[in-house]
Amino acid sequence: MFFRKRPTPEPVPAASEERALPQRLSPRSPSEAIKPTAAPPPPDLPPRRRGGLLATVSGLFTLSVVLAIGVMIGLTLFERQVKEPGPLPADKVVVISPRSGTTEIAQALTREGVITHTALFEWAARFSGKALKAGEYTFKAHASIGEAIDTLASGRQVQHAVTFPEGLTSEQIVARLNENDILTGDINEIPPEGALLPDTYKFERGATRQQIVNLMRTKQREVLADIWKRRSADIPVKTPAEMVTLASIVEKETGRADERPRVAGVFVNRLNKRMKLQSDPTIVYGLVGGRGTLGRGIQRGEIERATPYNTYVIEGLPPGPIANPGRAALEAVANPSRTKDLFFVADGTGGHAFAETLEGHSRNVARWRQVERARQAPTPDAAVDKVEPTPDPGRASAFAPAEGTNFAGGGDPTAPRSKAFDASEGTRLDPLRNKTFDLNSPKTVPVLKQP
Repeated sequence: MFFRKRPTPEPVPAASEERALPQRLSPRSPSEAIKPTAAPPPPDLPPRRRGGLLATVSGLFTLSVVLAIGVMIGLTLFERQVKEPGPLPADKVVVISPRSGTTEIAQALTREGVITHTALFEWAARFSGKALKAGEYTFKAHASIGEAIDTLASGRQVQHAVTFPEGLTSEQIVARLNENDILTGDINEIPPEGALLPDTYKFERGATRQQIVNLMRTKQREVLADIWKRRSADIPVKTPAEMVTLASIVEKETGRADERPRVAGVFVNRLNKRMKLQSDPTIVYGLVGGRGTLGRGIQRGEIERATPYNTYVIEGLPPGPIANPGRAALEAVANPSRTKDLFFVADGTGGHAFAETLEGHSRNVARWRQVERARQAPTPDAAVDKVEPTPDPGRASAFAPAEGTNFAGGGDPTAPRSKAFDASEGTRLDPLRNKTFDLNSPKTVPVLKQP
């Protein structure tokens, strides 16, 4: 049997709910037709808070960009000013005092007209990170601040020079150092004769005289050791000290570089034959020592005067050098010319005539005397044996015998002296007095004029 389910009756809405039903459930009058209504405003929501770290990073980044742009602009302007030409119209030497700071250096450069902006120089120097060094510097014309800083940081100071011609004694070298007003300090003691190497030495302002002396001694030891190793086995010197002694005699006998080996050969030949050297410069040194100058000719009695250095009296080498020989004289003694020459005398041209025999030497002496007499003649056109007088009388060696002398082995020291024998060191005839002459080159050997 089938039963039909009874429909459940719809619940009756309450009065309050009836009012909330849509209009379709409660029919209205035409005047109450549906009208559009405004949508209700969205509910107020709390504001979203941005993360604190993100905001900080963003702000710093923006600030950094702004600062970077500002720094770039500032550096560009700064660099442009640092590279701008300075006010200096010409090259100028400026001395920066020791222990000067950046401020003092900037002020000194401003006073000297190298820069205009003191503060800008200080900032540029500190920004460069370069250490500025005191000393004496040459600033180029219109040098910029950057170039001035580079000059001071380089340490390349002005180089001064002092020249010592070959053949000066140690006492004369010390006197020349004391005359130099750029060097400072005193020399402890006069070095031993022959211990210094004549040459041109460069130094910076503030160097001491003793430093130059020490450098000269060091150079002499180095040069002597090198030449000694390369010496000829035939030379009659047993020690480096003896080589210096003989080289000092060669140095004082000739100022011509091309003659040194041959003059050395004469002395070597004489030593090998046990002949007295008979060198005039040894007489002078025996009389005046390190002073090195008589200022006049050698007198007859001085030739006979026995001193440890007078090679007219002693045999062999003197006890020590008579001057400071140069490198060329040392080389000449270490490797002399291989000749049989035993004599030499002035030839009237600033050089010497050499001879192997006394007869040949006598002819050379006679010729020299003719040149000498021609110079003393009252008429300028006087000529003897077609030898034209020259302005340079030269200097005869100690081996020129007097006229009419008959001897073997080197001459009679008691004979009258020729006027060619002149111990003129230190006088106006002395070429060593002129500091600019380079006696290593025959082209620059000064002309010696008669008084």
